[in-house]
Amino acid sequence: MRVVRWVGARLARAILVVWLVATIVFFALRATGDPLEAILGGPGSQAGEEATDRAREAYGLDRPLVVQYLSQLWRIATLQLGDSYARRQPVLDLVAAQLPATLVLAFFSLLLAWALAVVGVVIVASARGRAVRPLGGLLRGVEVIATVTPQFWLGAVLILVFAAGWGVLPATSAGLDPAGLVLPVVTLAIPIAGFLSLVLRESLEEADRAPFATTVRARGASEIRLRLRHTLRHAVLPALALSGWAFGSLISGAVVVESLFARPGLGRLLLDGAMQRDVPLVIGAVVVVALLYVAVVIITDALELVIDPRLRGRHPRLLRAPDVAVGS
Repeated sequence: MRVVRWVGARLARAILVVWLVATIVFFALRATGDPLEAILGGPGSQAGEEATDRAREAYGLDRPLVVQYLSQLWRIATLQLGDSYARRQPVLDLVAAQLPATLVLAFFSLLLAWALAVVGVVIVASARGRAVRPLGGLLRGVEVIATVTPQFWLGAVLILVFAAGWGVLPATSAGLDPAGLVLPVVTLAIPIAGFLSLVLRESLEEADRAPFATTVRARGASEIRLRLRHTLRHAVLPALALSGWAFGSLISGAVVVESLFARPGLGRLLLDGAMQRDVPLVIGAVVVVALLYVAVVIITDALELVIDPRLRGRHPRLLRAPDVAVGS
């Protein structure tokens, strides 16, 4: 029953998230104007009144707004997302074609963000001597700057330096080209790395003052061994819990980054659909992103159970690991 409750609670959250996202997007798009423009071919369409009436009736736009909203929710519940108004193709096909490129970008960006955060925090925590203490202060400043750096500005600077200036990396990115992935991945990763680093450093400093850290030092363990085998494992938990948020931030940042680097992906698809008031396309893409976000949050919850055995007293034993205390 504990397993059922654990799974049921997360399914309920997933349904709530999808409903909220679909509702906000539906009414926001309708508030910007009539989607009939996208159906008839965009701005400047010369469709007559009879053709306009037929299109409005065919797409159900002549019905009350509440009825259209409920119909949209039913299509989402049955995974019948319909066809794009502007592209005349099934929404699921369009999303499936663009999703892999965005997932690759988000995955490598999150991986790089974690690597930068962990390395930076370990260096800062180890900078205790007088000779290396300025390095720790410098890295702390870099953390704060990275956290507040706008991605569109950072991406533009990277293009000017590495593409236009030095010519070592391409300014555009297409598909899975390794060279083309470097600048978009770095652009997305640096702000997330700064935020994760701040959380990790605070948790690591707290773990360094914990009783178990004192015990490990008393046994003669070096500071590096203490951090790598004990305190870092403890400090990772708060940042790991924020990885779901980080993934959502990466997907939203992909809208800017994919446009800036002329990269195909879900971000550009969403932006184009929003500009065209393509309601089925935008709602379908956003629902898929919401489901991915929920899936990542569930994975991070499960990883927390593996890393910290103390949490298994409050959660069902979905995943088993050796019952070793975090600081032991």
